[in-house]
Amino acid sequence: MINNTAKLLDVVALTVDLPQYHLWRGQVGTVVEILANGAALEVEFSDRNGRTYESLGSRPEQIMVLRFEPASPNLEADMVTA
Repeated sequence: MINNTAKLLDVVALTVDLPQYHLWRGQVGTVVEILANGAALEVEFSDRNGRTYESLGSRPEQIMVLRFEPASPNLEADMVTA
């Protein structure tokens, strides 16, 4: 099973619609703060020019961590390659 625990500065995508914030499932943001020992995350959404258009607290089940490298279930979740 792949670890989906978000860490600071992880790129994430919404898994739910949040119409009250004009955010929709699939929109991509960055975790900018870990709150309540991981029970909540501050996620910042920016446009192509890097301007923030929304920043809000999210529950971990509302987001998924995006991966840019192949993930293997045999690798440790905290392994970093240089």
